[in-house]
Amino acid sequence: MDHITAADLASLRAWLTRRADALLAEVRAAEHDSRPSDTPSVEVTDRKDVAARKSADTLHAAEERRDLNELALVRFALARLDNDTYGRCVDCGEPIALARLRVQPAASRCTGCQAKSERG
Repeated sequence: MDHITAADLASLRAWLTRRADALLAEVRAAEHDSRPSDTPSVEVTDRKDVAARKSADTLHAAEERRDLNELALVRFALARLDNDTYGRCVDCGEPIALARLRVQPAASRCTGCQAKSERG
């Protein structure tokens, strides 16, 4: 069984904090980019332009949702670090392997419980 040291926790906290900052910056940039411009656009568009714009808008919305979901997971992990529950599975309470946390620092479940959750 892996033992999580204070140095491991500090390293994981630093990574989670940097990731939260990066995700927040991406979400804010996406929100800023999606705001309508004050200057009127005088573009001639055809169906291909409209379809391309709609496709790009759909992709950007999906990317923003993904970033918001990851940000929520990262913030949850930081909260668990603050209340000393980080590194324990939220389902079974068993320790999460350090190797898993190094790969997925926001992981809230051990591998077994994560597999069960994904199977439904």
